[in-house]
Amino acid sequence: MIHTAPDLEHIEIQLLLEGIYQRYGFDFRQYAPATLRRRVLHALREEKLANVSSLQARVLRDEAAFERLVACLAVNVTEMFRDPQFYQAFRQQVVPVLRTHPFLRIWHAGCSSGEEVYSMAILLQEEGLLERSRLYATDLSTANLARARDGIYPQRHLAQYAKNYRASGGQGDLESYFTSQYEHAIIRTELKRNIIWAQHNLVTDGSFNDFHVILCRNVLIYFNQDLQAKVHHLLHDSLAPFGLLALGRFEPLDMGLLAGRYSTLDAREKLYRKVA
Repeated sequence: MIHTAPDLEHIEIQLLLEGIYQRYGFDFRQYAPATLRRRVLHALREEKLANVSSLQARVLRDEAAFERLVACLAVNVTEMFRDPQFYQAFRQQVVPVLRTHPFLRIWHAGCSSGEEVYSMAILLQEEGLLERSRLYATDLSTANLARARDGIYPQRHLAQYAKNYRASGGQGDLESYFTSQYEHAIIRTELKRNIIWAQHNLVTDGSFNDFHVILCRNVLIYFNQDLQAKVHHLLHDSLAPFGLLALGRFEPLDMGLLAGRYSTLDAREKLYRKVA
């Protein structure tokens, strides 16, 4: 039987993902199929190749091509103080809890290019908590991590960032947290001191600390149900007793899966507290 073109493309993508898992240990096999297909086809165009099988051959033999593909597959939609209402809720409901701890460990899981990590650093600085905090920012893509570590963003984005910042309850002037150079805005060094950047794969890597707060926002929507369940267990295992979990607005916590393990702090902004 001869397969139709869409069937063949599906087979090629499955073989690509299996090859990546066998060669590099990165597991994309349970990502949401529609999103995955769009990103693979985008990578195909970027590499100027005719089909997914050609992409597989290149990626398995060329680590630089693999890094480019990971950057394409990783989630990169972000901006500073994205979803300002979330940061309002964080200031009002989470910060009072954080003040009770002498030292804070906060994990940004899936930090992309770092804008939301620096947003949290600014919030903590304004609340007097940054000096006793350690922010762990992880991502699958080393390219994303390099951009995040540099903390250099286009100057033209600052107007939108400042609008978000004001709506989030920001207490000062956002531009004061940057230095300007040509057409770029650079995060000030003092905001970077307490941030640790590292590669981490939510699919294949395990827990590496106990955290008072974990932010995993707008990442799980790209995974299928089985993979979401796996990551939820990882996040739960990584939270300290009574630690706080923040998800994206369209990522409700499956209380059937995690019945009795969390209380809801803010249902709209998807803030939860571990209770068991």
